[in-house]
Amino acid sequence: MTTRLSPNSFAQDRRQNIRLIVFAGLPGTGKSTIARSLALELGAVWLRIDSIERGVREAGVWRGSFDDAGYRAAYAVAEDNLRLGLNVLADAVNPWMLTRNAWRDVGLRVAVPVIEVEIICSDIEEHRRRVETRLDDTPNFSLPSWKEIIDRDYHQWDRAHIVIDTVGRSVPECLKHIRSFL
Repeated sequence: MTTRLSPNSFAQDRRQNIRLIVFAGLPGTGKSTIARSLALELGAVWLRIDSIERGVREAGVWRGSFDDAGYRAAYAVAEDNLRLGLNVLADAVNPWMLTRNAWRDVGLRVAVPVIEVEIICSDIEEHRRRVETRLDDTPNFSLPSWKEIIDRDYHQWDRAHIVIDTVGRSVPECLKHIRSFL
């Protein structure tokens, strides 16, 4: 006797432990470094808005401001992968409650928990030093200047979430703290 599982039943079985982990924070705080490491550790799909926007820009199909195009593409890809039963880690500035709520809506549609992590660097001078000395790890992508970062319209949170301050903490220490919530 052979038992056949449909792709949907396999994904439903896997979805029991699936999460959408959403990283937020200003550039230069250590967000992508930590997100990349956690995605590797969990075997999660890593969706980086910078990479999506770079790909669209290189394709030459988009001119001008991206507004929320990169985010919208990432929401769709996240939902597809969550439905497959894969953990997804979203890596974006997520400056407004609008973008944070959109990620939460993805989790609600797929019925998976959404874990929100804000990465900060509370020491202004350290944050500035990181921004001004970091290497561009994304080809054909220009990193924002310190002025662009401090002028960014980044809103405060209106709900509980995990906050990781990277000042004086190594990546493994930050990961350990995040894992305690998973």
